[in-house]
Amino acid sequence: MPETELEYILETIQELKPSLLVVDSIQTIHSSQLESAPGSVAQVRECAYKLAEFCKRRDIPVFIVGQITKEGSIAGPKVLEHLVDTVLYFEGERFSFYRVLKVVKNRFGASGEMVVFKMTERGLEEVPEPSALFLQERRASPGSVVFPHTEGNKPVLLEVQALVIDALYTTPQRRTQGYDINRLALILAVLEKEAKIFTRDKDVFVNVVGGMQIVEPAGDLAVALAIASSVKGKELGDVVVFGELGLGGEVRAVHFPEMRLKEGKRFGFKRAMVPKGNILEMDDMEIYAVSHIKEALELLL
Repeated sequence: MPETELEYILETIQELKPSLLVVDSIQTIHSSQLESAPGSVAQVRECAYKLAEFCKRRDIPVFIVGQITKEGSIAGPKVLEHLVDTVLYFEGERFSFYRVLKVVKNRFGASGEMVVFKMTERGLEEVPEPSALFLQERRASPGSVVFPHTEGNKPVLLEVQALVIDALYTTPQRRTQGYDINRLALILAVLEKEAKIFTRDKDVFVNVVGGMQIVEPAGDLAVALAIASSVKGKELGDVVVFGELGLGGEVRAVHFPEMRLKEGKRFGFKRAMVPKGNILEMDDMEIYAVSHIKEALELLL
């Protein structure tokens, strides 16, 4: 129904008793009892609250679609997140085939879950093996590293690519796709101070293949090795890498190490580099446990 008035929507729900309600979007709904414009803080808070309470009393599940800002946060008051039981984020690059559905908050279940979809002629279709999808066109080359990324309890193998070339201008460029540029600056500083890999006169580009985003610090070691591999012009081969990098060059332990390694093993990887604090034994897999970035570079390069 192309309806935006809250009171009429509630009357219709009362009459039809639907098994599911989808409101798209909450910023367009307004209550005639309030004088403020649709999308204002007062309107969003009042409409979301009344919809949630009305539907809970009648056992009707309701999906409230909220617009998000360019930064990725929910537009309008934060109260919208507090009112609902579950917050889902539907993400994806504009020109990418892939979309990711993430569970950010879940009052009655696990948060951090993730599902990958592919846009086809028939609409969205679930990708049952995201790791295979993101690695299917990978070529072992300098600057390419495989990182086992985790969203909730679902690991996904991602290819991290780095390209380091001589700077064309006085100020070298730093560009990233799917990775925090501030985190990249930190890693470059650590590589220069602790590993003597200098990029101050070079352009550095980092890309996470497939339009995925790496937010967790467990990707630090993979990014650092990808950059070092590109600088040296040497391939790392088929190895999965994860670990957090400290300012002193130390490689810190991360969560879900066993899950990450199992995903790598499942896709045929025989070698893995992990933090010393995450050392595990795994059949048919050679595991390098490192405590410092210099040690990691000596082992692989």
